[in-house]
Amino acid sequence: MKPTSKPNNPNFSSGPCSKRPGYDVANLDISTLGRSHRSAVGKTALGRACADTAEILGLPEGYRVGVVPASDTGAVEMIMWSLLGARPVDIFAWESFGAGWLTDATKQLKLDELNSYTAPYGLLPDMSQANPDNDCIFTWNGTTAGVKVPNADWISDDRTGLTICDATSAVFAMDMPWEKLDVITYSWQKVLGGEGAHGMLILSPRAVERLESYTPAWPLPKIFRLTKGGKLIEGIFRGETINTPSMLCVADYLDALDWIRSIGGLPAAIAKSEANLDVLREFVATRSWAHFLAQEEDETSNTSVCLTLDLEADQVKQIVKLLDAEAVAYDIGAYRDAPAGLRIWCGATVEEADVKALLPWLDWAYETVSQ
Repeated sequence: MKPTSKPNNPNFSSGPCSKRPGYDVANLDISTLGRSHRSAVGKTALGRACADTAEILGLPEGYRVGVVPASDTGAVEMIMWSLLGARPVDIFAWESFGAGWLTDATKQLKLDELNSYTAPYGLLPDMSQANPDNDCIFTWNGTTAGVKVPNADWISDDRTGLTICDATSAVFAMDMPWEKLDVITYSWQKVLGGEGAHGMLILSPRAVERLESYTPAWPLPKIFRLTKGGKLIEGIFRGETINTPSMLCVADYLDALDWIRSIGGLPAAIAKSEANLDVLREFVATRSWAHFLAQEEDETSNTSVCLTLDLEADQVKQIVKLLDAEAVAYDIGAYRDAPAGLRIWCGATVEEADVKALLPWLDWAYETVSQ
């Protein structure tokens, strides 16, 4: 029977993700609009984006936070072009975005000393293969596979190489051992439900030391340059952005940070995401036709939750279309390169009640297309 109750918010996209509960663009502080990002008011807002992020995340002393161009992709590639080549590199990839960084390293930077460790969708590669003397690139949470690293025990405390972590769908949703990570990147439009086109770059003191002591063999475009005269451009990490950001998007990000504080900070945000995953865990446990794409329980993402169904690919697409047409769930089809299935965002901006309200519709849609 067709359900009668729908989620209050049908936005389950894995990026851009749902706005926070109670969001109203009319409530944003737009005093920076129409002003230069170089003005005092502009730099104050951007500086707060950096400082408040560090405070809420509880970053260690000496870690720097900057707003950079081109979303998480821009942040990762800025770092790859700026830091790589000094040491051999280990790259771990188990879904499309990690594979993209591997392509960058092999076909664009053409690094000679490179080791790749890959795994198919649903599995992690053997992370213990990381050599502590090499630089290491990996995603904390594979957004298109729904597979995350469960911990950082495999990262040596005595490493001489740098760990570069693409954490775009993990920051503000998962416990992350900052001391094990030298570079962390993410974007506003994931866990915080912000707007696109801006990346966040977090650097450890070790990463700064590399930037100031190493010059790569290839040219760097302006939007990748983090140093001048052999010194870090510290202004980038105080809100003096490389190029012009959207001040409306900055206001939106600050609103999201304020909301995180209002619900209890980082622990509360993580708890909300894990509670959403628990709803889907119970659902999968009681449905013979639904399965997590992640093969290991402790590697199952609590943000980009990927499910496979005992259906043909065309039938899965029918489910996605049915739920969209009913205004029950938008944008929940699997990523184009991933196995056919559903991808349901469970970050903190999604309410547990809405995930629960979605479940009867999943049953209905499955029954409808499998008849």
